Amino acid sequence: MPETVSQLEEKLRELRKRREAVIQGGGAQRIERQHKAGKMTARERIAAFFDPGTFMEIDAFVTHRAKEFGMDKVEAPGEGVVTGYGLVNGRAVCVASQDFTVIGGSLGEMHAAKIVKAMEMAAKVGVPFVFLNDSGGARIQEGVDALRGYGDVFFRNVQYSGVVPQISVILGPCAGGAVYSPALTDFCFMVQGTANMFITGPQVIKAVTGEEVSMEQLGGAAVHSQISGNAHFVAADEASCLEMVKALLDYLPSNNQEDPPYFPPADDPARIDPELAQVVPAEQNRSYDMHQVIYSLVDDGIFMEVQRDWATNIIVGFARLNGRSVGIVASQPQVKAGCLDINASDKASRFVRFCDAFNIPLVTLVDVPGYLPGVDQEYGGIIRHGAKLLYAYAEATVPKITVITRKAYGGAYIAMCSRHLGADMVFAFPTAEIAVMGPEGAANVVFRDEIAKAENPEAKRQEKIKEFRDVFANPYVAASRGYIDDVIEPQELRPKVISALELMITKKAEYLPKKHGNMPV
Repeated sequence: MPETVSQLEEKLRELRKRREAVIQGGGAQRIERQHKAGKMTARERIAAFFDPGTFMEIDAFVTHRAKEFGMDKVEAPGEGVVTGYGLVNGRAVCVASQDFTVIGGSLGEMHAAKIVKAMEMAAKVGVPFVFLNDSGGARIQEGVDALRGYGDVFFRNVQYSGVVPQISVILGPCAGGAVYSPALTDFCFMVQGTANMFITGPQVIKAVTGEEVSMEQLGGAAVHSQISGNAHFVAADEASCLEMVKALLDYLPSNNQEDPPYFPPADDPARIDPELAQVVPAEQNRSYDMHQVIYSLVDDGIFMEVQRDWATNIIVGFARLNGRSVGIVASQPQVKAGCLDINASDKASRFVRFCDAFNIPLVTLVDVPGYLPGVDQEYGGIIRHGAKLLYAYAEATVPKITVITRKAYGGAYIAMCSRHLGADMVFAFPTAEIAVMGPEGAANVVFRDEIAKAENPEAKRQEKIKEFRDVFANPYVAASRGYIDDVIEPQELRPKVISALELMITKKAEYLPKKHGNMPV
């Protein structure tokens, strides 16, 4: 018996020794370098992300099988990625956290296999998957096996899209083929100063094109949040970034078969806001900040904006109404007068499709004069890109509530979730105008000959503008057709929208049989 106990103790010591080696990753010196670079280690990130004591690691003892180029002598504790599951604000989440201290977090065959297993687990049990990226890219020594690993990850990104929420967090380098997994996931977070993404790095660009550019200028957080639109959220540091991810998860269901989490509201659903009447000006050429309307509408004025600094002529993000998660899509009259353009169409359509995939009702606030005119827009494919928004709204089967605050002209009126694209309830402020185009443009077209023949063409033009405005500069023509369900006072916005949402929450969708549609891309 004592001998048996001794053998067990020896095996336990070996287990603890092996586990400690894995926990140490690349060792003290590399951990120190990671800290000097302003970055946490893979395990420190996991500790900051999950509820204390809930993380369970899987595949800690996986090792690579490579032998070429000296890899047979290289130890890679944990294979350079920590995978497992735990609780985030009490809800289960699966994670993969790349360890830059182990071979630069490079992705090889078994590194990818660990990530794939965590993704498969997330899909199997129906929980979100969060990928903490910090990697030098493909492990060159493993050749095509590394490329196969990326392909395996990308394949599952696509297979599980719309099944469980997938979130990428860029906390260091993410280069080459590695960038396509973040691009395929639902949301991408980046940290200022330490995170970057690019297909080809500065050295390759200099060699091929002669251009000199830094990593930050090429693929930093500012670039991707303001110019490319690849990043949905930007944080000042890793700790605040992980807190933002946790906040986002609170708005999302664990999978596409569930409803989003409900939080009992402290904000009165019947609350009215008399100040809203002063926010939206009756004059069509005066701008205002649509954020003020959103803050007045939503619970406690809390709005988590998505892609805040890109395509700012449209606003998208998450909020709660009477405790329920909703997706907000809103025109922004302060930028390009709220016109839809290529980027705004892409931004809004992808957000709408995410909300629809995960049972999040949509509230659309409309003040849109049309699609942005210009040669660049036409050459850039505004027809194709604009069609994405039409497609997304028409395809969406979640409850859809639309409020027209002021202008709603032409095809953009249709695209911003009009009754004709399946809006379940449409409200309008008394300041709303619904027409094919604005009064000035319409008068020039409809009354062109009459204006040209007048003794005083400009006076006649102004007369006809007023005539057109008297007919269409109100919501009542559309309301008389049933395209608008009610004309409401601005102060009634919150209770009216909440009442409609509560009614529509049990909406049942009907589907025509098909494999999938063919969205313009």
